[in-house]
Parts: sequence; structure tokens; C-alpha cells
Amino acid sequence: MKDIDAIAVLQDPVRRRLYEYVVAQGREVGRDEAAEGVGVARTLAAHHLDRLTGAGLLESGSRRLTGRSGPGAGRPAKVYTRAPAERSVSLPGRDYRTAADLLAEAAEEAGLDAGLRAAARRRGEALRGAEGPRGLEEAAALLAARGYEPYVEGDGERPVVRMRNCPFHAVAERFPPLVCGMNLALLEGLLGGDESVRARMDARPGECCVVVEHSKNNDH
Repeated sequence: MKDIDAIAVLQDPVRRRLYEYVVAQGREVGRDEAAEGVGVARTLAAHHLDRLTGAGLLESGSRRLTGRSGPGAGRPAKVYTRAPAERSVSLPGRDYRTAADLLAEAAEEAGLDAGLRAAARRRGEALRGAEGPRGLEEAAALLAARGYEPYVEGDGERPVVRMRNCPFHAVAERFPPLVCGMNLALLEGLLGGDESVRARMDARPGECCVVVEHSKNNDH
């Protein structure tokens, strides 16, 4: 299915809410949970979830949600997760990904890591403006606006903000040190207005390579 057709599937408001709910969980989601999460009937949720799967926006599988196995464990339930494929629409067609790949390849070969990080930090500062975030909650809101899909992990004294999405994923897969270093510098600039939080590298498969946490200078 063409990207424009896949994205058009999200025009239905219930379908879009279901997609956003599944994506936000960061794990497999069953039909009952999705229906309850967005406040619709299970049969309606199942219909829209399958439409999203058919459009290539979600992937489906099956597993027992009871955690048991063997006789009496019940039939496997259908579950959904976000599909890994990226979707974008450009009219007329543009190929920015190839340009990004070529620029990253040239920068890596020329050893321009430091210059790229400096430029990324300046861009982050420009995006931040005069008022930066105050604390992890505002930092998470700022990251959400930039498409990072942040979520808080842990509680108590040492929570961290992790991010399910890397906006530079396709290029980062080919040039991880270069692009992850750029991403860290960008977020350092973006969050630099608040000394109580800091960004640091902490790569985890399937997620952004950077986490945001309380600055050690702010510990008591």
C-alpha cells in the first residue's frame, strides 16, 4: 500500500485513537485492552485494529494473555504492535532520506563529528528559545512536541525519561556514532535552559539512544 493510502487510514478518529493508544504502550496490546483504552466496543476496536494492520501501520500476532499454558489456558488472543516501517508523504515526491544518507556518509568519512555536534547543539538552543523546560515533566512535553514519544521509567528519586521514537532512525541505523552523537548534542541544546535535568547516552534496542534525567548537580 502506498504511504499516502496508509496515512489516509488514520483519518477516522476512532482508528487514529486506537493507533495512538497501541503506539503509546510500547508493547503488544490485545483487543480488549485497546477497546477499553479508547472507550469503544471490542467489536469496533477489532475492526479498526485489523484495518490498521491491513494498511501496514500495525503488526498483529497471537499469544495467551493469561500467562498460563496447557489445558484450560484459553485460546491465544490477537495482539497488536506498531509496524517498524516508516511512512511519509511528500507532494511532489522528494527524496530527503538519500540526501541525509549521503551527507552523513561524507561527514563520517571527513571526520566532521565535532562540527556536526556543535551545529546540532546550536540548533537545539535555537529551538528552545529563551525559556527552556523546568524539570522532567516539562522536558518530556518538549520532547513529545519534537516526535520523540517520551515516557517516564522508574519512580522515586531516580526516574528517567526514555523515548520510544528516534526521529533520525533510518540514518542512525547506518551511521550510529555520528547520528547518535548529533542527537545527544541537539537534545543538550534543547534542554540546556534547565540545569536540573540533563541528557545522556544510554542506548537501548528499539528506542532513542538518549535518556533525560535529573542532573547529578541537583541531587541532595
